[in-house]
Amino acid sequence: MSLSNYCFSFCLSEVWKSAELTKDYKNGDASLLLMLEDGTNIEHKLDPKTKNLPYLRNPDILVGENDLTALSYLHEPAVLHNLKVRFIDSKLIYTYCGIVLVAINPYETLPIYGTDIINAYSGQNMGDMDPHIFAVAEEAYKQMARDERNQSIIVSGESGAGKTVSAKYAMRYFATVSGSASEANVEEKVLASNPIMEAIGNAKTTRNDNSSRFGKYIEIGFDNRYRIIGANMRTYLLEKSRVVFQADEERNYHIFYQLCASSHLPEFKTLKLSNANDFLYTRQGRSPVIDGVDDTKELCTTRNAFTLLGINESYQMGLFQVLAAILHLGNVEIKDRDSDSSLIPPNNRHLTAFCDLVGVTYQDMAQWLCHRKLKTATETYIKPLPRLQATNARDALSKHIYAKLFNWIVEHVNKALITNVKQHSFIGVLDIYGFETFEINSFEQFCINYANEKLQQQFNMHVFKLEQEEYMKEQIPWTLIDFYDNQPCINLIEAKMGILDLLDEECKMPKGTDDSWAQKLYNTHLKTCSLFEKPRMSNRAFIIQHFADKVEYQCEGFLEKNKDTVNEEQINVLKASKFDLLVELFQDEEKATSPTGQVPGTGGRTRLSIKPDKGRDKSSKEHKKTVGCQFRNSLQMLMETLNATTPHYVRCIKPNDFKLAFSFDPKRAVQQLRACGVLETIRISAAGFPSRWTYQEFFSRYRVLMKQKDVLPDKKLTCKNVLEKLVQDQDKYQFGKTKIFFRAGQVAYLEKLRADKLRAACIRIQKTIRCWLARKKYLRKRSAAITIQRFTRGYQARCLAKFMRRTQAATIIQKYQRMYVERKRYRQKHTSHISLQNKYMIIQKHIRGWLARCWYKRCLYSIVYLQCCIRRMRARRELKKLKIEARSVEHFKKLNKGMENKIMQLQRKIDEQNKENRSISERLIGLENSYSTESERMRSELSRLRGVEEDAKNKSNQVVSLQDELERLRKELSATQQEKKTIEDWAQTYRDEMEKMVSELKDQNGMLKTEKDDLNRLIQEQSQQMTEKMARAIAEETQQLETDLNEERSRYQNLLTEHLRLEEKYDDLKEEMALSSNVSKPGHRRTDSTHSSNESEYTYNSEYAELEEGSRAAEDVTRGIDTSLTLKLQKRLTELEQEKQSLRNELENKEEQFQRTRNVKIPNRPPFIVTITLSVFTSQRQELESENKKLKHDLAEMRQSLLGDAATGAGAPGSPAYKVLLDQLNASCEELEVRKEEVLILRSQLVSQKEAMHHKETMTEPSVFVEDVSKLKDADELKQAYIGLKDTNRLLEHQLQTQRRSYDNEVEALRGELQNVKEENNRQQQLLAQNLQLPPEARIEASLQHEITRLTNENLDLMEQLEKQDRTIRKLKKQLKVYSKRIGEMGAGQTEGQTSPGQMVDEPIHPVNIPRREKDFQGMLEYKKEDELKLVKNLILELKPRGVAVNLIPGLPAYILFMCLRHADYVNDDQKVRTLLTSTINSIKKILKKRGDDFETVSFWLANTCRFLHCLKQYSGDEAFMKHNTSRQNEHSLSNFDLAEYRQVISDLAIQIYQQLIKCMENILQPMIVSGMLEHETIQGVSGVKPTGLRKRTSSIADEGTYTLDSILRQLSAFHSTMCQHGTDPELIKQVVKQQFYIIGAVTLNNLLLRKDMCSWSKGMQIRYNVSQLEEWLRDKGLMTCGAKETLEPLIQAAQLLQVKKKTDEDAEAICSMCQALTTAQIVKVLNLYTPVNEFEERVSVAFIRTIQTRLRDRCESPQLLMDTKMIYPVTFPFNPSSLALETIQIPSSLNLGFLTRV
Repeated sequence: MSLSNYCFSFCLSEVWKSAELTKDYKNGDASLLLMLEDGTNIEHKLDPKTKNLPYLRNPDILVGENDLTALSYLHEPAVLHNLKVRFIDSKLIYTYCGIVLVAINPYETLPIYGTDIINAYSGQNMGDMDPHIFAVAEEAYKQMARDERNQSIIVSGESGAGKTVSAKYAMRYFATVSGSASEANVEEKVLASNPIMEAIGNAKTTRNDNSSRFGKYIEIGFDNRYRIIGANMRTYLLEKSRVVFQADEERNYHIFYQLCASSHLPEFKTLKLSNANDFLYTRQGRSPVIDGVDDTKELCTTRNAFTLLGINESYQMGLFQVLAAILHLGNVEIKDRDSDSSLIPPNNRHLTAFCDLVGVTYQDMAQWLCHRKLKTATETYIKPLPRLQATNARDALSKHIYAKLFNWIVEHVNKALITNVKQHSFIGVLDIYGFETFEINSFEQFCINYANEKLQQQFNMHVFKLEQEEYMKEQIPWTLIDFYDNQPCINLIEAKMGILDLLDEECKMPKGTDDSWAQKLYNTHLKTCSLFEKPRMSNRAFIIQHFADKVEYQCEGFLEKNKDTVNEEQINVLKASKFDLLVELFQDEEKATSPTGQVPGTGGRTRLSIKPDKGRDKSSKEHKKTVGCQFRNSLQMLMETLNATTPHYVRCIKPNDFKLAFSFDPKRAVQQLRACGVLETIRISAAGFPSRWTYQEFFSRYRVLMKQKDVLPDKKLTCKNVLEKLVQDQDKYQFGKTKIFFRAGQVAYLEKLRADKLRAACIRIQKTIRCWLARKKYLRKRSAAITIQRFTRGYQARCLAKFMRRTQAATIIQKYQRMYVERKRYRQKHTSHISLQNKYMIIQKHIRGWLARCWYKRCLYSIVYLQCCIRRMRARRELKKLKIEARSVEHFKKLNKGMENKIMQLQRKIDEQNKENRSISERLIGLENSYSTESERMRSELSRLRGVEEDAKNKSNQVVSLQDELERLRKELSATQQEKKTIEDWAQTYRDEMEKMVSELKDQNGMLKTEKDDLNRLIQEQSQQMTEKMARAIAEETQQLETDLNEERSRYQNLLTEHLRLEEKYDDLKEEMALSSNVSKPGHRRTDSTHSSNESEYTYNSEYAELEEGSRAAEDVTRGIDTSLTLKLQKRLTELEQEKQSLRNELENKEEQFQRTRNVKIPNRPPFIVTITLSVFTSQRQELESENKKLKHDLAEMRQSLLGDAATGAGAPGSPAYKVLLDQLNASCEELEVRKEEVLILRSQLVSQKEAMHHKETMTEPSVFVEDVSKLKDADELKQAYIGLKDTNRLLEHQLQTQRRSYDNEVEALRGELQNVKEENNRQQQLLAQNLQLPPEARIEASLQHEITRLTNENLDLMEQLEKQDRTIRKLKKQLKVYSKRIGEMGAGQTEGQTSPGQMVDEPIHPVNIPRREKDFQGMLEYKKEDELKLVKNLILELKPRGVAVNLIPGLPAYILFMCLRHADYVNDDQKVRTLLTSTINSIKKILKKRGDDFETVSFWLANTCRFLHCLKQYSGDEAFMKHNTSRQNEHSLSNFDLAEYRQVISDLAIQIYQQLIKCMENILQPMIVSGMLEHETIQGVSGVKPTGLRKRTSSIADEGTYTLDSILRQLSAFHSTMCQHGTDPELIKQVVKQQFYIIGAVTLNNLLLRKDMCSWSKGMQIRYNVSQLEEWLRDKGLMTCGAKETLEPLIQAAQLLQVKKKTDEDAEAICSMCQALTTAQIVKVLNLYTPVNEFEERVSVAFIRTIQTRLRDRCESPQLLMDTKMIYPVTFPFNPSSLALETIQIPSSLNLGFLTRV
């Protein structure tokens, strides 16, 4: 045994622990050295006698398998380990164990029971999906339909294991997938029975908060089409003792606490209830409340369920009265009168309440609660009861009443679930207790274990039978498998003289006791039966060896519980009640076969059968049957029912006793696995050949163990040859017809061989790769070495060459250096020699120079001396000569010559002086003349002055008067100066004040400007923000509106689908009623509840009425969309109103400031102050005007932005929200215009005031100021200006008030309209909320009822309008006839006047053949009304797309129909138009109903319907549809009728055809998707087949008949080519392809999420390759832009998730960023399901999954696990005009339309 082997070690705490061998085992070793998973080393001792080795563990690739029978080692620790790994690590609660589904209660709500999960399991094989309760339910449903055999699902387990929930989900599955056969919603009633039964039969226990205290068997009936028609319920073992007694931490039945919690309601006041702690029967457990449960709401649910099942309010209140009476009866206190008697105190309020509620007398009830009547042979007497017996009798009566009530409710529930339709088959769901063993076991446990013994026997026989059938089918030699047969145990209990017989016999004995019965048991069975034992220390107990365990039963209480006695006089008192319901409960008391009960006081729990045995005689003898006998009979009936059905088993396991979520207690699990028979199933499987492989699977898995020569064309022979070589012992396997059977452990052995081979292959591959890598490395090194050597040699050569060059250079350098040194030395010597020579020469030179200079100086001195002597001699001679010349004339001549020059100069000076003298003299003469002239003038002036002096002397008398006048003027001047000074002082003061005021005004103006700038900036920012906000909001709202529009489209199209389904259902019901007398044999195939192949025909009038209703429904939907648009924009409208109001407030504030500024009064001030005021007004006016312009500009920008956004967004102009917003903006603009007009008026007033003033300069000029002061002396002018200003203010105030009043009126009107809209919206929302509170079907019915009512009203109105129009048309036609008659008479008169006299008027006219001129074809076709049916029949009903239609012009039927319609429009025949359209639509519906499963037919008529719709639009005359028309096509437009309503009807028809096309494609693709995308190995050899169990999955090997990816691609290509051939619009083809790819991606991903074996690395590679092939197909077809690739994104990311690394935090971050299209639930599910296929892969750790969950915690997404495969994208039909001219269309003769005439 190698060191790598794993095994299990027994451990007391955890039963079994995984361990690993740390040392090889050798024969003779006494112990094994093991290492546990936590690292602990232990020593395992071996028994020296048996040498039993520990259980071996399965290979890692088998751990976590879906089916326990797929495990190679089948034993208890392997099963426990596999369940634990699946439950704890993978969070999987379901596991197959052969034919058994093991369900572990997670104690947590899991999202695996939704409708999407149901749809995913519907129609699937049981082995193809992961284990689930839905898989079991689907298998039962499928076998019922296939084999025509009733089925049963047996759900067992102990309390708290989840039996009730499992049974509930199974019933929900049946109700969902099958539907009901009538409109009574039977499936809802079946599900509604659950809350009722839980209320009256479930209670809180220490193990389970909602424990079922009874067993039930529900038969769900189906008709011949396998739709639910009803149900029937049988109940077993009701625990009646819980009514009167509860243990600690337990409660009574839920219904009591629900009533107490609702006691405050008005309708429950008469019950006189209060808190649950006030009643004995509800307070004993001291736990009246369950966490998380609202008993008041639960009672509402219960009452609604009662109502749904037809139990009206009066009956419900009667039931509640009985329940309340039981609570009051429990509070009746019984006291001791003496030791042998008891009494009830008078006026006991609880007994009074009990009597009032049940309608009996107080005295009778008080009497018989404390007494009993004894009958003897001769007399009858009344015996008082002691207090204890009286109390027990009271409790027995309470239990009996509750049992009767329980019976009555079950009976009425069954009545509500029974229908009149004949039941064809049924599926039974049994929810019953599993095997029980407690410290104290009594009669209840005995009955339960007896029932489980019977069920286990049936289970064993069924398993044995299946094994035998499998072996015989495969022709395997049958060997008897030894399995536990519990028939001896059953015989011990129920056989003659068995335990039950002895118990019944002892009950008949007058003095029988538990002790005497125990002694009889000992005497009878102790020595004869090995399964019966007696405890050593007890004489009142016995032990039975059951199939699961030994159980010790206490004999105490057996007899009393088996008798189930009750006081007959108490029953008689109740029978005499005035309460009708109570009388009804006890009316069959004497006929009842199960009046069971218990006398309390013995402890423990009592369960008993309450189901009446209605099939037997109700004799007085049966009235005395004991509980055991009745239970045995009912159990026998149950077993007969189960044996007549095909059983399916669900074993529920309770993982722990503390209700902890996903907590696994191995001890408890093993105990339950043994008790429920799972381990017995494993043992039976392991005893034979548990592992079974098909030859193909074995060949694919173990192909690696075969040599090439072993592979033969016959795979079966190949497998036989290989197995004989691999396994020497031929008893370890058997060859069947289609499978190979292996003993336990052989698959593990083969897996070990395969792993060894793969490991050896890996080693060989590694060796080869290492060799290749080493050689590659060696060659790389060798090449590198050679390269290095080459470079080294080159380097060395270069170095040598360099050295040689350097050597040569050094030699040359040395040569030149030596030469230089020598030359330098030579030059130095030469230089020194030359320098010496130079020095010598210098010395010589200097010496020679000195000698020369000396010689020169001597010579010079001599010469100078000689010259001096000579000059002296010559000077002396010259002197003598000069002395002689001086005395001569020559000398004087020279002197005279100099004097002449001087004389000439002096002469010139004299001439100049003469000239100056002459000018001076002339001046002198002028001065003399002027002097004489002046003298004359002075003389004349003197004479004048003398005259003046004389005049002055004459006027001397006037001087005094002038002086007086001067004095007066001087005084006036001084006064004026004084006044001027005063005015100047005042003016200076005023100037100072004005300057101060001006400075203040300037400051204020600055502040206002700053504030204005801030406001402008704020307004600009707000405007910008508002613009951006509006843009974002509009973009978001546009996106939201698009989403809502798509949702509305989808909802509308779903309503169309529902409408079509209701029509088909109506037709089916109609035909079923017509054919009820001829019921055909039921089919063997499963059909959908909404599918029908029957045909029905409507008259044209009814169909036209339906079309009108459909069109009105479409208009209503459109109106609903507008309403939703208004609701969406309402919030935004409110915000805009608020912003507008804030702007308006700011404007009003500005106006008020302006008004206050204008109204400022300036009394007693000069007019220049008015000028200042006017200037301030002018500045403020300019500011207001600029601000108004700014606001107007902003509003214009907002308007443009809104117009732009509206043009590009969903809210197009014309929508209600757009109109409201635009009206508000227009109102604001008009208001601004009014303000502008007011500003203009103000400006004109200011200008007029300015012109009225005299001053025009400002106060800043002081010189002008004085002048203005002098001018402002008229007070009237100032007053006039002030009055004018006041008038202006009044005028502006009046205008403002008028505008405000009008604006307020408009606002009030708008508010009223808005309030009306809000009320309408609230009404719609209330109606919507009421509808949402209803169930989906009721919601649809309510909405349809509402729509029908509204459409009926509208229809009546339209009918009235139609009648008016008809009357008008008839009137006009009459007038037209009159006019035509008059015109005819006039023409006849003219003709008559032109007739010759000889011609007779009444002469017969012979027909003459006049040749008709050929005229152009107008693109119309004429037909007679009687040919309409022929037209429809030949063109629609009998047209075969595969035959004649293939060679036609695409859309030819649509063109022909439209050309016929054009002619009917041309002749103005409304009846013909209506009947043609109606018959066309109905015929298309009929042909689609008849051949709706044929893709070509549906595609053909989808293309033609769309073409017909486009023709109606193209030739409608609407300009929007005529843009691309030719002039000739525009001439062909319809002229008389508006067919917009019919366009809507035809659009709805196209939507229905599109949805039918999608369903048809889905039905074709559905079987291919899983096989082609997941199971088929597109890349062969990447993934291997893992061992499977009894539930065989679909083979992943490409056998004949299996689908591959090529099958899907071929089918897609066929779809595409068919649609293209039929002329389908390209945009519509894109939508169809997108829907196809969505279906492929959704189905593939859903199956991946529900199949653990598909979640592996290799499968991820397969999926990615398959997706790439699909993308390649899209590229080839040119459809990459249709959005189909995006629909595969979740599948792509899931495949990537399977392949990425999953260990570190970085990996988690990468996964979170990569898987954006997957939800958190899907990511976690894939990680949990990830399964290694080979030993080289690793599992995902729990810590890593928790890290992923933590990182994805903040994602806001739907918790839904699966994608909705039924989702259909809303379809649109973009307008696609045709370029084909109608007049060019030719009708082929093959259509048989010769009766059509071209016009």
